[in-house]
Amino acid sequence: MATDYTRLNKTTRHMDTAALDEGLRSHMLKVYNYMASGLALSGAAAAFTASNDTLYNAVFGTPLQWVVMLAPLGLLFVIARGSVKTAKLTYWIMVATFGVSIAYIFEVYTAESVVQVFFITAATFGASSLFGYVTKRDLTNMGSFMIMGLFGIIIASVVNIFMASSMLAFVVSILGVLIFTGLTAYDTQRIKAEYYQGHSDEVLEKGAIMGAVSLYLNFLNLFMMLLSLLGNRN
Repeated sequence: MATDYTRLNKTTRHMDTAALDEGLRSHMLKVYNYMASGLALSGAAAAFTASNDTLYNAVFGTPLQWVVMLAPLGLLFVIARGSVKTAKLTYWIMVATFGVSIAYIFEVYTAESVVQVFFITAATFGASSLFGYVTKRDLTNMGSFMIMGLFGIIIASVVNIFMASSMLAFVVSILGVLIFTGLTAYDTQRIKAEYYQGHSDEVLEKGAIMGAVSLYLNFLNLFMMLLSLLGNRN
């Protein structure tokens, strides 16, 4: 009787683990789908803005460009604080706004190099996210270090607006590639860990959106850093 109970207990634990793993895969797929859809919308918004001279000049020929560039920061706050429904809607607005704000890349860089760098970014991002998903190593300390580095390159970028140093811009881009690659692995592991904590469906849905935001920002910034290093200018 004890043997049967032990066997049943093991079988139940195995079923629970299998269900948990299946749930994790479904959750991560939802995160990646949100992120990929966001990138697609950003790309469409950027291409449309770049191809429409009236819209392009209205954004980049006036102070409106600062509104477009800074608006996503406020939208991030709304996503973090809002309900699931509000977070979803705001996410799509945010990624579209980001797309408009980077439309200038089609004027600065050749279309061929933009496409090439995008695929390089996708490969780098994919490898880093996969590492974060499968590794057994705790990446918390690395993530904290990367976040400090992120603040560093933000400060350096602001300073370089006034200095206009090509060398500083090059260093920031190199460090940015390393930092956003590391953050991708860290954020992937963090999203996975948050799922295992166990929450309601609504909380998990909000977590999927927030996870997508983190990975989207990592991908976008990694792309922009690589483009500044590898892109061929018009």
